[in-house]
Amino acid sequence: MKVHTWDTVKVTTGKDNWKEGKILSVNTKTGRVIVEGVNIVTRHVKKQGTNPGQIVKSERSIDASNVMIIEGGKPTRIWYRFEGEKKVRFAKKSGKALK
Repeated sequence: MKVHTWDTVKVTTGKDNWKEGKILSVNTKTGRVIVEGVNIVTRHVKKQGTNPGQIVKSERSIDASNVMIIEGGKPTRIWYRFEGEKKVRFAKKSGKALK
C-alpha cells in the first residue's frame, strides 16, 4: 500500500472532496484508511447501567485509492525505487524521497 500511518493526505472523491488530514490507521487487508477529520459519522449510543446515553462523532474508513499524499503543499502520486536493498517511496512531482 502506498500510504502509511501519519502521512498527510488529501481526499480526492466523495463528500469530503479536497479535505486534508493525517492518516490515523491503515487496513492493508481491506485497502481502507481512516483520515483525521474526514468521513465523520454521528452515532447515538444507548444508556447502559451507569453510562449515560450520548451522541458520538467518529471517523469512518475510506478507500485508500481516494487519497493522495501531500508533498510540498501539493497532492502527488507515489512511485518506488530500490536504493541498495531498500525499497524507498518517492513523490512523482518533486522526485524527493518520502519518509
